[in-house]
Amino acid sequence: MAIEQMTMPQLGESVTEGTISKWLVAPGDKVNKYDPIAEVMTDKVNAEVPSSFSGTITELVGEEGQTLEVGEVICKIEIEGADPAEQKQEQPVASAAETPVAESSAEANDQPNKKRYSPAVLRLAGEHGIDLDQVTGTGAGGRITRKDIQQVIETGGVQERAEEPKTAAPASEAGPKPEPKEEISYPASAAGDQEIPVTAVRKAIASNMKRSKTEIPHAWTMMEVDVTNMVAYRNSIKDSFKKTEGFNLTFFAFFVKAVAQALKEFPQMNSMWAGDKIIQKKDINISIAVATEDSLFVPVIKNADEKTIKGIAREITDLAKKVREGKLSADDMQGGTFTVNNTGSFGSVQSMGIINYPQAAILQVESIVKRPVVMEHGMIAVRDMVNLCLSLDHRVLDGLVCGRFLGRVKQILESIDEKTSVY
Repeated sequence: MAIEQMTMPQLGESVTEGTISKWLVAPGDKVNKYDPIAEVMTDKVNAEVPSSFSGTITELVGEEGQTLEVGEVICKIEIEGADPAEQKQEQPVASAAETPVAESSAEANDQPNKKRYSPAVLRLAGEHGIDLDQVTGTGAGGRITRKDIQQVIETGGVQERAEEPKTAAPASEAGPKPEPKEEISYPASAAGDQEIPVTAVRKAIASNMKRSKTEIPHAWTMMEVDVTNMVAYRNSIKDSFKKTEGFNLTFFAFFVKAVAQALKEFPQMNSMWAGDKIIQKKDINISIAVATEDSLFVPVIKNADEKTIKGIAREITDLAKKVREGKLSADDMQGGTFTVNNTGSFGSVQSMGIINYPQAAILQVESIVKRPVVMEHGMIAVRDMVNLCLSLDHRVLDGLVCGRFLGRVKQILESIDEKTSVY
């Protein structure tokens, strides 16, 4: 018999942690490989975590409601039929030179493992100006966890360890004093106010939105589009389409298809900032924002440029249904390269979206409204108009390519009429 450890898996791109929302097993339960053992929630997806082994659950390390970083142990499993000799051979064997005496090894184990920081720890420490050398970790081997950093933030500073007293440096050696850290002041509740606890999903959304606005220099542009012919065409076939196909043909499907086509012609828009390089993605995977009462999910339509308007409409319907039923998988949320947000569904006519990190742009499709428009020869007509609002990462994209891209989306939409096929 051997004990194996199950760790928090990475359930999506840029996901660094997950919250155990529900255990599906208890100590003593027997599980087979791939059996679901826990429900885990991240800012991107709610998913069941399968067992990596067949055996008996010996310990649930993580508690329900606890947030753990990717790679941290969540439970332990006793493996049936495992050969202890084989388990030993799999472990790296240190040479005598590396471990001269037992006392030195024990002393090393007492030292905090403070040089291995997760991206979440580094980001949070950087945002709050925390010196990680002054933080005592509570994780395995003294590893500093996100929870440790949050504790430092809540208490307003780090506690210096007694075994490492600091002495004042001579005036000649003293460097410039760091600027005092700005403390965040939150509003206090008054009598009659309702306090609503922040869920793990809402915390994760807030963290990602802050990261996007902090790291990405946002710019914004807008273009209005005459979709009168598109509206008339869709309205003329929507009933027959629903009867034949069994799902709705929405306006949004036409917009997503137009964006996918334009992205193929302007691949710069389908890019991501990667520090010392820009990655131009080959696949065109459109993220669509789907909101619930208290959360926002961004599932992905894969290879949208290869799909018909009907195919895109079907995926929009299926993904929205999964969101409502809480059945989105990790795969449904991964791989997005550009986001299209249907803000017009709740009546908005102009908005500036926050970019879905690490993408380079997000397009807000606003509400279609009837407006008087000056036509050729000075004639005025009532037309169906829509605003397309584009937020862009100015490190990756400039106004010229974005203007041409939006102009192409406009051209595609304004050319849709009764001759356009949705199949």
